[in-house]
Amino acid sequence: MLSSQAQTLQLKIKPSDSLKTKTLDSLGYKKRHQDFNSVNQEVISFIKKLERSGYIENKLQSFSKLNDSLFIAEISFNNQYKKVRIFKDSLVNFRFLKSIVNNNDTNFIDIDIKNLENVLQLINKEISSKGDPFSIIQLENFERLNNSVIKANLRIEESTRRQIDSIIIKGYEKFPKGFLKHQIKLTDKMSLNLDNIKKLSTNFQNINFVSQVREPEVLFTQDSTLLYLYLEKQQVNTFDGFLGFGTNEETNNIQFDGYLNLNLINNLNYGESLRLYYKSDENNQRTFDVNVNMPFLFKTPIGITANLNIFRRDSTFQNTEQSVKVDYQIDLKNRVSLGLSGLNSTNLAGAANSFIQDFNSTFYLAQFNHISPQFYDLLFPVNFYFDLSAGFGSRTSGNTSISQTLIKVNTYKIFNLNNRNSIYLRLDGASLFSDNFFENELFRFGGINSIRGFEENTLLANLYGVINTEYRYKLSNNLFVHSVLDAAYSENNLTEINSKLFGFGFGFGLLTNAGLFRFNYSSAKTENQPFRLSDSKVHISLTTQF
Repeated sequence: MLSSQAQTLQLKIKPSDSLKTKTLDSLGYKKRHQDFNSVNQEVISFIKKLERSGYIENKLQSFSKLNDSLFIAEISFNNQYKKVRIFKDSLVNFRFLKSIVNNNDTNFIDIDIKNLENVLQLINKEISSKGDPFSIIQLENFERLNNSVIKANLRIEESTRRQIDSIIIKGYEKFPKGFLKHQIKLTDKMSLNLDNIKKLSTNFQNINFVSQVREPEVLFTQDSTLLYLYLEKQQVNTFDGFLGFGTNEETNNIQFDGYLNLNLINNLNYGESLRLYYKSDENNQRTFDVNVNMPFLFKTPIGITANLNIFRRDSTFQNTEQSVKVDYQIDLKNRVSLGLSGLNSTNLAGAANSFIQDFNSTFYLAQFNHISPQFYDLLFPVNFYFDLSAGFGSRTSGNTSISQTLIKVNTYKIFNLNNRNSIYLRLDGASLFSDNFFENELFRFGGINSIRGFEENTLLANLYGVINTEYRYKLSNNLFVHSVLDAAYSENNLTEINSKLFGFGFGFGLLTNAGLFRFNYSSAKTENQPFRLSDSKVHISLTTQF
């Protein structure tokens, strides 16, 4: 059997000055090659290494073939320069280089020669950020100052400055333009900066009803610059409900309660949201709530939120509250609102009751809202939420009118310890400041979305605060278990009772094809009441996205 093997060529580079052998060894080069072209490219590459190391005046003395397989390149390294002094072009301001260059002179900068390539790239980026991505920069007129410093002039060849003439959306052409302008911060006529465009496009990650399927692209024509965005609409409507059951203390029978929560988001391609909420619990309480939000009206950062809430407790009373707010979107995560709300309460019993009376109240509202999402996590899509609102107004009952002040706060934060472990902390509280109170205007709390282990909306207070804590452990990307440890403090000036409340338990969450299924088992305890297993509550909920 005949066999053949391609001949391996060898390269040997040696310095003209034997004292530079250590420098040669530190730079290194490839010695074995398959063909002459590879040998030649390696010599060129080594010369560039020398230049980047400060041997700018190096010279290839000879390059010869010693035999059929060995090539020898002899190079004179000459002097090694440590720094390059660059005299600036009039178009460049060196102040942006202060973090890497220490120099007080405004006409030139001294750069370590090893950093020269990096500095030139930074200068090029600075020029590109001003709308000139095709500019050419180069050093010329080199001149030796001394054995360690060489000077040069920086010359810039400008091209036509560019701006974005048109933004073209592919895939989701009906993406609301108000979001593009005020949340993504991409607009026509803005100066072309490729790095900035890539950075701004990451803001799409903070909008749950859209995803970016590929990075933006820029098309340059002779007289225009077109920016292409590749987006895909996401269906983020949710339907949420839960079933709860526990033992009635009076009848010892099992009682059921539950609610439905429907959120419709961006179905009209305006970024709008519609929330319909209905709850019926074991205490003959009914809640109906509808909330509509229209952001970025007429492509401005201004939007409107309207709300209608109807609460009825058996045949005792009914509250009907209406509110409207004007929202201003500060940036991607922060929003402030001003508005007006009116509450009408009716005593359904008809009999005289000093605690429950007919009244009307009006409040002028101010609100601040912050959301930091983490939509990459399907189980916990929001990392930090903060909502603070205040209202100033009055309540009128009969011929009596008194001033009132209202403050509410709702915030939570997820502390991600690692990929599997996290801690969830939530604070929910409110306070009504008034000279006197009616039972039908007090805050109602307790239940799965408040302090767990207590019946839904059975706790009344004019001031309360609830702290929810969970230690969460992810068993997989779609399954987690968690603890339940809640505490609350409330004041009811009507009954002159202050309470300290506690909730204990555990739960788990499972992300299925149908949605997020959650199970909670919680027990309640008051400050002066012993723990009783019979007070436990089981809550089951399913949030479906469609």
